Amino acid sequence: MTSLRIVRLANFVAPSSGGLRTALRELGKGYRAAGHEPVLVVPGERAGDRETEQGRVITLPGPLLPGTGGYRVLTDRRRVAALLEELAPDRLEVSDRTTLRWTGKWARRARVQAVMVSHETADGVLRTWGLSENLSRRTADALNVRTAHTYARVVCTTEFAEREFVRIGARNVVRAPLGVDLAARHPGLCDAGLRARYARVDETLLVMCSRLSVEKRPGTALDALEALSRRGRRAVLVVAGDGPLRARLEHRARERGLAVTFLGHVADRTLLGALQASADVCLAPGPAETFGLAALEAMACATPVVASASSALSEVIGAAGATAADHGGAFADAVELLLERPEPRRREAARARAECFGWRTAVEAFLAAHDAGIPGATRSFLPEGVT
Repeated sequence: MTSLRIVRLANFVAPSSGGLRTALRELGKGYRAAGHEPVLVVPGERAGDRETEQGRVITLPGPLLPGTGGYRVLTDRRRVAALLEELAPDRLEVSDRTTLRWTGKWARRARVQAVMVSHETADGVLRTWGLSENLSRRTADALNVRTAHTYARVVCTTEFAEREFVRIGARNVVRAPLGVDLAARHPGLCDAGLRARYARVDETLLVMCSRLSVEKRPGTALDALEALSRRGRRAVLVVAGDGPLRARLEHRARERGLAVTFLGHVADRTLLGALQASADVCLAPGPAETFGLAALEAMACATPVVASASSALSEVIGAAGATAADHGGAFADAVELLLERPEPRRREAARARAECFGWRTAVEAFLAAHDAGIPGATRSFLPEGVT
């Protein structure tokens, strides 16, 4: 197998953090380690071109999407098409089935094998934005039919994400899980001093690492904290993340007298890992998640997760965590259920489950979707957990 230039296009990448940014970085690193040439093209405030640990990263100017807290999109089709012609990819990987779907037609004309990566369920996102279930489903089906017809393959990270394509009879869907850096996220990050900064010994420390936007439903975490407080459980919530809903959530916490600390974006990844490792339970209330990297990172730190039962996370966390209906009372029930388990047992189960999702497995699955192997018989691939 020869080395391939794999050009990746992505929109809606958070400016400084987020699951998509993490996935793009780790997959790019894996492609490089396997001997391929990854090139990532994303929108930004200004043009840029640099070499990074994940390969070449090209930034094209893209407008801000109002109300999203920093998301940008690649809107200049002519400029993107010209760049693709210049890059002459052997494979194309697209992480946006809406505004970038036209690139599938470009790839067909250029005789380039192209895959679309489904990072979210279309009907799930539409429902979080207020559309009815029937309208969301019909709109998603129409969108997914066009996506499946346009690309050689559609990559889904879970069976949950795959269902909406199976529903329309798509036959070109492949499964490729995402992963977690098991070396950077581990139980040893637990920091008693950090925990004491936010919670007393007799208090339950809840943590939510999430973008504070509509589709993530962060308000459910505040509702859960309020429900636990009404029941007499001493609990506090620390929120790591930023987004358009932050001011509203802060106002709500003050108005209701809830013990919530908003940290905003936490740039220090080691600090974020220590926060996840020091928590008693992490909350993942997003109902449209098709994988949930932040939740998996918490589990790698040996912290169990309560996730939305409407999301794919039941597949990811398994019996090591708990799922709940999309309201505060159900999340509070699930938190108490997890806390009834002896702490060593629940933490061991969380770490063991995370160990099923290393990035090496993810990279191999994505390369298989590209019909790409490891070029050169003498080249060795990275061992699990090494970055």
